[in-house]
Amino acid sequence: MSAWPTPMEAAARLATHIGLAPDDLWIKRDDLTGLGVGGNKVRKLEWLVADALHNGADTLVTTGGPQSNHARLTAAAAARTGLRVTLVMPAAARPPQPTGNLLLDAALGARIIWADATGPADLTTHAQQVCTELRAQGATPYLVPFGGSNALGARGYHDAGIEILHQQPTIQHVVTALGSGATMAGLVAALGTERVLGIDVGALPDPAAAAATYATELTGNPVTPARLRVRHDQIGAGYGTLHEPVLDAITTVARAEGVILDPVYTGRAAAGLIAAVHDGTIRPGQRTVLLHTGGLPGLFGHSEATHRITHTTAP
Repeated sequence: MSAWPTPMEAAARLATHIGLAPDDLWIKRDDLTGLGVGGNKVRKLEWLVADALHNGADTLVTTGGPQSNHARLTAAAAARTGLRVTLVMPAAARPPQPTGNLLLDAALGARIIWADATGPADLTTHAQQVCTELRAQGATPYLVPFGGSNALGARGYHDAGIEILHQQPTIQHVVTALGSGATMAGLVAALGTERVLGIDVGALPDPAAAAATYATELTGNPVTPARLRVRHDQIGAGYGTLHEPVLDAITTVARAEGVILDPVYTGRAAAGLIAAVHDGTIRPGQRTVLLHTGGLPGLFGHSEATHRITHTTAP
């Protein structure tokens, strides 16, 4: 679905701005995966959609919020492979007008069901019901898990971890947003627990448990949540809300490197990186990669972020 490897770009200006040496920091551009405006979910969907096709599916069904990057890329993957797609989203979060990812979902031909549901587990229950209804109508649905996250989807980020090692053999830290768990799990499977730092975005109550489960299933070796390096200091008021350090990180990265982050995932990952440098978790002289997992369309669907960035004064 894309061309690998994705670029690894030096970020010398950002490095010196946040307290690292100029050659310490690199950005892994997994926002440039191509399909459907790009993002980390493409790596997961390569495995999941291949499984769907192998099992004769004609419809992909998945869940997410209105600004779900995963939902958008599932719709794009369905379009690329000639499948139909149904997205199950919470009715309470339905906006008056489609913006950001929702606009792209419509362009990609996704059918959206607005369910009376809250939280990933409840949405999954509704999605399973949708699959039952589709089967009764003669379709062959395939339920793609929330965030594309299970052990199969995590294989995409095992591959990414190997890519990172080829591009930066002396890497000591890979900083990534931690949402539904499979991205971090795949990186841990390839790089080990000591080199991967996950920044919790608040998508799940216990994302470390999810990541540890997928890493264990992927490698066949036990990985416990306690072994994972996870920061929980960038959640703020909760998933989908704008946390002040994240706003600072978005504008800092944009003005230092010309790279745009989103307020839910990559902005939090960058804020976590900056906090880790400030508290000494990541030190000058340690080669570090910030994984850019995409999410740009979500920025345009986040009214608070767009307003605040517009009114942020340049230094």
